[in-house]
Amino acid sequence: MGSLEKKTSAPRTVAPSDIQHGTIEDPSSSHEGHDLSALGYKPELCRNRSMFTLLFQSLAIAAIPYGFGAPLISAIYGGGQLAMFLGWVMVLIVDECVAISLGELASRYPTSAGPYYWSFQVASPRIRTVLSFVTGWTWLVGNWTITLSVNFGFASLVAATVALYYPDFEWQSWHLLLIFYAICLITFVIVAFGNKFLPSVDTFCAVFTALTIFITLICLSAKAESGRNSPSETLGHYDTTLSGWGSFSFLIGTLPSAYTFSAIGMISSMAEECGDPTIKLPKALALCVPVGGIAGLFFIIPICATMPALADILEAPVGQALPYIYLRVMGSPAGACALTVLILVITLFCSISITVAASRCTWAFSRDHAVPASHLWSRIDKRHGTPIWALVLTTGVQMLLGLINLGSSSAFNAFVAVGVIALAVSYGIPITLSMIYGRQGVNGARWTMGPTIGWIVNVIAVAWIAFEVVLFSMPTAIPVTAVSMNYAIVVFVGFMALSAIWYGVHARKVYKGPPASDGLRVS
Repeated sequence: MGSLEKKTSAPRTVAPSDIQHGTIEDPSSSHEGHDLSALGYKPELCRNRSMFTLLFQSLAIAAIPYGFGAPLISAIYGGGQLAMFLGWVMVLIVDECVAISLGELASRYPTSAGPYYWSFQVASPRIRTVLSFVTGWTWLVGNWTITLSVNFGFASLVAATVALYYPDFEWQSWHLLLIFYAICLITFVIVAFGNKFLPSVDTFCAVFTALTIFITLICLSAKAESGRNSPSETLGHYDTTLSGWGSFSFLIGTLPSAYTFSAIGMISSMAEECGDPTIKLPKALALCVPVGGIAGLFFIIPICATMPALADILEAPVGQALPYIYLRVMGSPAGACALTVLILVITLFCSISITVAASRCTWAFSRDHAVPASHLWSRIDKRHGTPIWALVLTTGVQMLLGLINLGSSSAFNAFVAVGVIALAVSYGIPITLSMIYGRQGVNGARWTMGPTIGWIVNVIAVAWIAFEVVLFSMPTAIPVTAVSMNYAIVVFVGFMALSAIWYGVHARKVYKGPPASDGLRVS
C-alpha cells in the first residue's frame, strides 16, 4: 500500500538510551509534532487546519441546537426541565473527562487512524493486532451510523418544518427516505469537491450557531405564548410518569445531552490535516465540551422557561419536539418556521463536518488493509486532496442502511443508537488499555494531565462510557412493544459479528495492524 512505509524486519524494543543517543526520533518531542513517518505513514493530506478550525469543526459536529433539539423528545419522556438542565451539566462534566482522555492519546499518537492506532500501540504485542482490528471496526461502524443519524435527523426536521403548515399531512417512510437521500448527495458533493473551503465552513458554522442561540433566546423570551414557567419549574420541573421508568426517568432525559457530545472524538481523524497536532488537536478536543456546554445553556434555559405542558409535546409530528415547542411558544407557524430554519442550516453544517470526519476514518482504516477492497477506499484524489472513494463508501453505506426505515422505524432507530454505543466503545478500549499499562504512553505526551489527575479523568471517562452503553441500549418508555423496543445492542453485536467473520475469512491474512513503530521511528 502506497500510504505505508514498508517493513522489512520485525519491530524491535526501543530503549530510552536510543532516544538519548539520537538513533530514534520521538514524535512527541519534535518541533512540529507531526512527522507522520515517525508513526509509520507518509503524508498524503493537506495540512490546512488550525487549532481553531478543528475546534470549530468539533462544535459543528456537536451542532448544539440540532444535537440537543433533534432527540429532545427523549428528555420530555425523561421528566422535562430537570433532566434537560441538570442532565446537561452532568453530561458536560463526564464528557469533558472523555475528551481529555482522548486528547492525551491523540497528542501521543497524532494520526487519522485514531482509536485503533492507539489501541495497537498501547496493548501488549500478543493481542494488539486483534484488539486494534476490533477497535477499528467499532470506530468505523460508529462513524458511519452517527453520520447516518445526523442526516436522517436532518430529514425528520425538514418533515417537522413542513408539518408546521400542513399538520394533517401523513408522512410515509419513503417520503423521509427521499429527503434523506437528497441530503446525503448534497453533502457528498460539498465534501468531495470543496475541501479547501471546509475550514471556512466550520468557522462560519461556529459564528452562525452562536447567532442562532442568541436569536432563539430573544424570540422565545419575548413571545412566550404558552406562558412563562416559574424559576423553580424552569430548572427543576420533573415528571416521572411519562416514561414508565419512575425515578430512573431522569437518566432517560439525559439522552439528548449525551447524544450532542457523543461524536467529539471524531476530529481525531483530522490529525493529518493539522499542523502540530500533538498540541492543537488535544486542545481542540478539550475545549469543545466547555465552549459548547456554556453556549448550550443559553439555548436550553429559554426553552425550559417557556415550553408548554410535557404531555402536549409528546404528540409532536414525526417525533420532533423542538419545532412543536417553537410553534406553541411563538404562536404562529411563521415564527416557528423561522427558528427551525436556523436549526436546519446548522444541521447542514453538521452533516458536512461529520461526513468529512467519517470519510477520513474510512480512508485511514482502509489504508491499513482492514476493509474489503481497501486498495480502492484508501486512494487520495490528487486534484481535490480528499479521499473521495472513502467518501463514496461512507455515503453508500448510509444510503443502504437508510432503506431499513422502509421496513421498520424501530430497527432504524437502533442504528441511530448504535452510533453512540460504537463510538463510546471505541473510545473506551484505548483509554482502558492505557490505564492497564500504567498510562506509560500518555504520560510522555506533549499534552497530558500528568500521572495523578490523568488517572482520575480516565476512571471517570471509562465509568461514563460503560454506563452510556447501557443507557443507549434501553427503550425510552415502558411497557415495551415491538415498535418501541430498542434493538441497538442487537444491531451492535451483529456488526461486530460480521467484522469477526471478515477477520476470520480474509482480513487476518492481510491486516497486520498499523505500522508497528510504537510511536517511534528507527533512523
